[in-house]
Amino acid sequence: MTQSSLTVGYVPGATPAKWVRTWAQRHPNVRLTLCAVTAADAPAEVRDGTVDVALLRPSAETSGLSVIPLYAETTVAVVPTDHLLSAADEITAADLTDEPILLPLDDVVAWADAPGMPIDHRPETTEAAMELAAAGLGVLIVPQSLARLYHRRDLTYRPIADAPTCPVALAFPAGQPSALVEEFTGIVRGRKPSSSRGQAQPAPKRTAREKTLAKQAARAAAGKVASKPGKRRRP
Repeated sequence: MTQSSLTVGYVPGATPAKWVRTWAQRHPNVRLTLCAVTAADAPAEVRDGTVDVALLRPSAETSGLSVIPLYAETTVAVVPTDHLLSAADEITAADLTDEPILLPLDDVVAWADAPGMPIDHRPETTEAAMELAAAGLGVLIVPQSLARLYHRRDLTYRPIADAPTCPVALAFPAGQPSALVEEFTGIVRGRKPSSSRGQAQPAPKRTAREKTLAKQAARAAAGKVASKPGKRRRP
């Protein structure tokens, strides 16, 4: 059966809106449904078919999936607006050495040697950790998009210059993707409509007679140009 709709999953912080708009322009008769998924569950949602394709963070376990890297986010430290670190435009890992660090259970920053002193209590979600950061219980290290997503007036964030970046990727089941998944992948990767796979039809091959007639027409046109008298120069 031909697939008639596409379900796209996306993790918190991912922003598929621009690609959805492009899809609506190119395929107005094919429904695209967005489905919010958690960072931890995103790979399983793709594998079991809950979503056809997902924007996820490849720090999660992605076996059985085709994963296409898209971009990498800046890693930032979230602190109260009156925190000492808020005075700088950018900080380094050394600035966090003596800071208590909040580490939520849904942490997506793959930083093996992260600085600071993790506190014993681990909030269940990044959003819950934001509340603890606002209360001054610790610094929260997250991708910049999550700092923006859960923004609060009493919090700010600063880029960590020497921290690893947080990648975002497009994932779908390994193997031959469906035509709609392949088309969405092309949109995400910036493929133009004229170059989309499956959109342009190959030019039909000419018959031998058509090739002969074309050559005769070309020779006749060349003969007319050669025999055309040129303008005489004035003495």
